[in-house]
Amino acid sequence: MKVTKTPSTEPVVVEAENTAEIVTTTEHQQQNKQTNQLSSQMQLLGLAKQFVIDGSLLPIEKQMPLEDRCKKRERTTVLRKQQNMESIIQRAVTYCAGDKVTDRVDQDWFASFIELAEHISNKTMQDLWAKILAGEISSPGSFSLKSLQTFRTMSIHEAKLLAKACSLAVSDNHRKNMRLISGASQTPGIINFFTGNRHYPINLSAFGLPYAELLTLADNHLIFIQETETTPLKKGDTLHFDYNGEPFNLTPKKNNALLSFYKFTPIGTELAQLIANKPDNKYRAYIKEEFSNIFALQ
Repeated sequence: MKVTKTPSTEPVVVEAENTAEIVTTTEHQQQNKQTNQLSSQMQLLGLAKQFVIDGSLLPIEKQMPLEDRCKKRERTTVLRKQQNMESIIQRAVTYCAGDKVTDRVDQDWFASFIELAEHISNKTMQDLWAKILAGEISSPGSFSLKSLQTFRTMSIHEAKLLAKACSLAVSDNHRKNMRLISGASQTPGIINFFTGNRHYPINLSAFGLPYAELLTLADNHLIFIQETETTPLKKGDTLHFDYNGEPFNLTPKKNNALLSFYKFTPIGTELAQLIANKPDNKYRAYIKEEFSNIFALQ
């Protein structure tokens, strides 16, 4: 508001010029709040109808008997599970090689697979379940029931975290042991005790894996959160790794060099098979530069 004076010099309060704007803004905010509330209600009503649990929300005269509503929900649930599984099977067929002969898949494993996968309706997750099935058909024993149970509880966000971890992980040639490199160091000795920095940690958060996300991976039993390290290496010894299909060889430039890392769990290693090989060249260049005082990357 502003104050002006009349000819009698009495102060007169004049209404603010933007009062109408303030009222309009307040009304607009209230309308948005009501719209959001309505949107939430509509979402809930939509879900309740989709899963056939909206019977009590209808007028009394339009409500089916409770027993009939229960039977309708059971029938709808069975139909949804059937639709989900048929979609997964359809996708899995495209991932299976038609001319490859394999051992017979355990029927108990397949029955457990159905029980775990039949609730999955998200198309992205269905595709991953299809890859699991195709992988097991092609090579029986590739995915344990423990891995399936873990994957069943994973969200899309957590699946993307696993994909990010895989894009940064190195492994042996058979991809049986996967590791996220977390740093390099050199144990102190008589010669290097008074020299400069001997520890070079990797900033994984710069590549989408801050420590909080590592904890999420650990909570899902995909990695061990406790860091481990190699035994002290001699100058010239070479560690041979595979980095998403490319050689990744680290050769110590000094004696007593160490490499620290987070190890994938057996479950994490199995589920990593779902992730396509996508090496990150920026990460490779980063490792080469950060470790240049201790390791040579080839």
